[in-house]
Amino acid sequence: MHILILASAFNSLTQRVHAELRDRGHRVAVELALPGGALPDAVRRHAPQLVVAPMLKSAIPEEVWAAYPCFVVHPGPVGDRGPSSLDWAIHEGIDQWGVTVLQADAEMDAGDVWAEAPCRLPEASKSELYRGEIADAALEAVLLAVERFAGGAHVPRKQDRACAADARLRPRPYLDQSVRRIDWAEDSTRTVLRKLRAADSQPGVLDTLLGGEWYLHGGHPEGVLRGRPGELLATRAGAICRATRDGAVWIPELRPRRTPGQPPTFKLPAVRALGELLPPLPEKAAPLSSGTPHRTWTDIRYREDGNAGFLSFSFPGGAMSTEQCRRLLDAYREACGRPTSVLVLGGERDFFSNGIHLNVIEAADDPAAESWANINAIDDLVEAVLTTTDRLVVSAVAGNAAAGGVMLALAADEVWCRSGAVLNPHYRLMGLYGSEYWTHTLPRRVGPETAERLLRDALPVSSAGALRLGLVDRVVDTGPGEFAREVGGLAARLAALPATASRIAAKKTELDRLQSATPLAGFRERELTLMRRTFDDPDAPYHALRRGFVHKERPSGTPPHLGPPAVAQTGPAPTAADVT
Repeated sequence: MHILILASAFNSLTQRVHAELRDRGHRVAVELALPGGALPDAVRRHAPQLVVAPMLKSAIPEEVWAAYPCFVVHPGPVGDRGPSSLDWAIHEGIDQWGVTVLQADAEMDAGDVWAEAPCRLPEASKSELYRGEIADAALEAVLLAVERFAGGAHVPRKQDRACAADARLRPRPYLDQSVRRIDWAEDSTRTVLRKLRAADSQPGVLDTLLGGEWYLHGGHPEGVLRGRPGELLATRAGAICRATRDGAVWIPELRPRRTPGQPPTFKLPAVRALGELLPPLPEKAAPLSSGTPHRTWTDIRYREDGNAGFLSFSFPGGAMSTEQCRRLLDAYREACGRPTSVLVLGGERDFFSNGIHLNVIEAADDPAAESWANINAIDDLVEAVLTTTDRLVVSAVAGNAAAGGVMLALAADEVWCRSGAVLNPHYRLMGLYGSEYWTHTLPRRVGPETAERLLRDALPVSSAGALRLGLVDRVVDTGPGEFAREVGGLAARLAALPATASRIAAKKTELDRLQSATPLAGFRERELTLMRRTFDDPDAPYHALRRGFVHKERPSGTPPHLGPPAVAQTGPAPTAADVT
């Protein structure tokens, strides 16, 4: 079937729907709904059999939904309406939620229901839930809705008959800052965390701090430190710790409020954002391994279970700055000093890695120099993984990964990927050749032709697609909350296999053979030569593309690479008569 994806941005959910529909043989194109664009004309040019809108911030024009069946993904259960559905659910502590696929009509979120899927909302940030539980439910509902539409016999339900009786499910307004505001003297830690988590990626929680107005992004509980409500207590790994009425929270990122007439601001690690405004505070470094892991927050942890070690890391947005790469490398080396035969590297729920930290680079006095430092820091980490010969290394990809983050995962002996993860193994949309030893690891896994196609097409790959290509070795079919436990069991079994010892012994021989034939240093040198040339050229597209990404500039139109492929991915596409 020829499906047009209509979206305000090619975000994580849109990418997942795009990849999964292509996996199932549909011919899929994307059209961005941009302000001032002639959307009806664009849709007519595509002539789709079905329009699917995974993430749309504006209403579909009547000229479109009256002419084409349009399915809208709403991140709430049947009966819930409004632009801040997930925000409200987290803000109010709702733990059972859902996603609805409905047909667009004249009233926003009120169309006929084609599919719905329930999901849990554990205590996690909005963006983490959106890429995890919400995305899983959305994908389930979209695939069911498309299947029902293609079958031609399904009759969607009217919402006035299908609405749930729960009084919380009702049309609600935009969740603005007057409701999100934190009262540090009165709000409990639990309340503060709910407010922070409901706004962590966008829009943040507007607050006053050290004489300025800042948006607070992200929040994690602190179980030991205490102080006067609102007081800054400590720093750790670029985050600040702030006291609440009955405890404290860690805030990883801040964004200054935009001054009228000035360009948009962007998120930075809190300590970096505050700069000289930050008073002297103790740096409370957390131990890498702790018997009480939930007493405090840290972005890098290590634990062991028998002969398996687990080095987990979680950086906001999946970006890895120079400093974060260096800290993770130190932790990796420390973990390699432990007497284990298997080392699992990766997060437990969300992003694996998206490569270098473009926001920190943009904020640097010399972005070219910081780009160079960052790419070398992540290369050092990848090199350490590639040259580990005394144990098996497993990359556990719990969530999405892109660019250098994908290549970091490929440096391991095995790559285990959660079924809901999306991979973007390319660099060209940021105007970069790429590094992280990709010229060695990517062709080794998928072959030179497929590697070239992945880099050229610059399209997202689903976990199932990655398994077929050889990008990953195992897909772990679990929800976000179960992934770490499943990986733990798999790692323990791998460590206990008799063949593991012989595989470890063979690693040193294979690395010696590679180094004598095509040394790893050669791959790195060739890649970095091209990267340095780009960084040092002020007219290179990378610099403008980086600024556009960091400042969230809207594109002038839909990028050409998101257009329809020449043919369907697998098998013939149904005709219009087959699905109407």
